[in-house]
Amino acid sequence: MQTIEALAKEKGIEADVVIGAIEDAVLTASRKYYKTTENLKTRFNTETGQVDLFAVKQIVREVTNPATEISLEEAQQLYGDEAEVDMEIEFPKPTDVLGRIAAQTAKQVIFQKVREAERDNIFAEYSGRIGEVVNATVKRFENGDMVVELGRIEASLPRKEQSRAESYAPGERLRAVIKGVNRSAKGPQIVLSRTDPALLVKLFEQEVPEIYDGTVQIRGAVREAGDRAKVAVFSRERDVDPVGACVGMKGTRVQAIIRELRGEKIDIVEWSDDPVSLVTNALSPAKVQRVSIVDDKERVVEVVVEDKQLSLAIGKKGQNVRLAAKLTGWRIDIKSEEEKRREVEAQLEGFEVPAGGETTDPLAAAREMLGLTSKPAEAVAAAAEEVVAVEEPVAAYALPGVGEKTIKKLVDAGFDSAEKVAAASVEALSEVQGIGAKTAERILAAARGETPAESEEAIKE
Repeated sequence: MQTIEALAKEKGIEADVVIGAIEDAVLTASRKYYKTTENLKTRFNTETGQVDLFAVKQIVREVTNPATEISLEEAQQLYGDEAEVDMEIEFPKPTDVLGRIAAQTAKQVIFQKVREAERDNIFAEYSGRIGEVVNATVKRFENGDMVVELGRIEASLPRKEQSRAESYAPGERLRAVIKGVNRSAKGPQIVLSRTDPALLVKLFEQEVPEIYDGTVQIRGAVREAGDRAKVAVFSRERDVDPVGACVGMKGTRVQAIIRELRGEKIDIVEWSDDPVSLVTNALSPAKVQRVSIVDDKERVVEVVVEDKQLSLAIGKKGQNVRLAAKLTGWRIDIKSEEEKRREVEAQLEGFEVPAGGETTDPLAAAREMLGLTSKPAEAVAAAAEEVVAVEEPVAAYALPGVGEKTIKKLVDAGFDSAEKVAAASVEALSEVQGIGAKTAERILAAARGETPAESEEAIKE
């Protein structure tokens, strides 16, 4: 009994579980030894510490199976008038004859039952602690995975959940977050992680009192373990600066977290319900010129930054913009000012002059062509600066004293050269819309080099 209690205490299970396992083990071994159809039953004797084995028979009026039944007459001979139909009688059987093989079978059954009970206890205890940070000690390595000790039990820290910036040796202590608990796993049931953003959140809760008491909330956290992380924070009180509270005096609070994560850079930004402000903050430390929403349904935004800020905004191998996109939930398209300017110029190449040859308002043209009618005023103004002024139509040829508008009318009527005008008659020129007979005579004289006495201004009119 002392051995059972010691085993139960070591494994963290109840003594009744161990006793039940021993009874099942002896029963299994007995069935293998006796190879009988009898209804065998075992019972642990707490006084002697032995496991008693019985063959149970039911009292019936007419016996059909002698191995499991006994007649009423025979039972009354053994126990008198107390014996009644449907009662059960236990007949002791020896267990000292079971032998070494039976004992080995019993040992295996006991180990299996105890192990199952232990795993059920671990699952019940830790399944409600997922997301919690725990302290562990490195025990050994198995194919890249790290096996650590959590008190009296083992847990696994898989290779994919390890930060590539970290390395540990057996005996070292570490902090990790519980990511999952498996009921049916062969090895350690508890899976830990050093890369999950939940670890970052819990570390901030431990280091920043304002987060622990709920004054400051973490609205989002993303990581690329070992390199960089971004955390979006929000203050429920106007007087509390959420970013300043997380950074701490001279950066003491955030530096403690950085040391725990082995030098991982952490950007702390302020959360905003406005997507434009949120994206602007999330791209920190890069400075953003302007943000415009391209597609609200698909959650796509376009960000324009200064040429020298482009590489900083994108980050090493796109890391900064990738983390910002994960944090905000928006797809971010970053362009430099030079790239945006070329794009606007390319869009304006196909700009057409309205009928009548009149120029249009550059600001209105920019709004209509670039779809900036709903964009911020500064974005519209910036785009308007890129609109090229529309020039007056250039005449195909020149005649002394004849204005370009008049020549344009002649060209439209088919007189596309000075020679054709000189060869035409006054009547033919008078048929052109907007040209009278007197004006036709003057145009003809100019084309033939015979300028009349009238002033050139009359012809222009």
